[in-house]
Amino acid sequence: MTYTKEEILLQALHVQLSYDKRPVLRDINFEIRNVVRPGMEQGQVVSLVGRSGIGKTQLFRLLAGLNTPDSGTITIQQQHQVKAGDMGVIFQHYYLFEWRTIFQTLMLAAKKNKQLAGKEMETILAYADNFSLAEHLQKYPQQLSGGQRQRVSILQQLLKGSDFLLLDEPFSGLDILMLDKVISLLLQVSVSDELKTLIIVSHDIDTAIAISDTVFILGEEPGIKGATIKKEIDLVARGLAWQKDIRHEKAFRDTVEEIKGYL
Repeated sequence: MTYTKEEILLQALHVQLSYDKRPVLRDINFEIRNVVRPGMEQGQVVSLVGRSGIGKTQLFRLLAGLNTPDSGTITIQQQHQVKAGDMGVIFQHYYLFEWRTIFQTLMLAAKKNKQLAGKEMETILAYADNFSLAEHLQKYPQQLSGGQRQRVSILQQLLKGSDFLLLDEPFSGLDILMLDKVISLLLQVSVSDELKTLIIVSHDIDTAIAISDTVFILGEEPGIKGATIKKEIDLVARGLAWQKDIRHEKAFRDTVEEIKGYL
C-alpha cells in the first residue's frame, strides 16, 4: 500500500492542563500529517482513545479551541494556534438550535460552505435521506430522539465543510444499522478532500480503529499524575487502514488487545 505522510496539519506540543492544581493532561505531544496516496484524494481519520475519566473531554475542548492549556501549543496547518471556530465540532450531547426546525438548522450550516453555493437544498436532502432524517426535516429538536439529534448534529457539521471535524464519542447512542451508516458517511467525508481531517475522541476502541489510519492512546503512567499520549499506532503501516470488514482480521483483534493494555 503506497502512501506518504507529508506536511503537518495539526501539532500539539508540550500541552499541560491542571484543575485546582491537580494535573489532568501532562506533556501532550502529537502531530497529524497529510496522508498522500497516489491517484486519489485521501483525508485523515485519527482517533484519540482512552478510558472514561482520563481527560479525553478536556483534550477535546483544547483541540476545539474552547479552552486554552496552561502551557504548550496546539497549532493547525503550521499557521496559528487553534481557536474556537477553526474546527467543526460535534459534541456528545448534540447542541442544536431548539427554536429552529431541523431543515432551518441544516440550511444555516450549508450556507456557510462556499462549495455548496446554489446546491444547499439538494445536498441537505441527499444527506438527510442517507441519515434517515428526510421525514424529520420540519420538526424541532425536542421532537427527535437522542439518536436522531446526534445524526442532525453530525450532519450539521458535515454541511459546514470545515477541513477539520472534531467528534466527541460519535458512536454512542446509535443502533447497529445507523452506526454502519454513520461510519460509511464519515469515511466518504474523509476522502472528499486531501486535507479533510477527522479527529475522533472515543472510548469505543473497536469502532475507532476500524475507521482510522492513526490511533493515539491517552493514559497515565505509573506514579505520575496527569494523562499523556502513551503510544501512537500507525494503522496504515500495519495494513489495518482503508479496508472494509477489517474487524475480522487477526491483526485487528491483536491491535485492540494491545491498545487495551495501555489503558
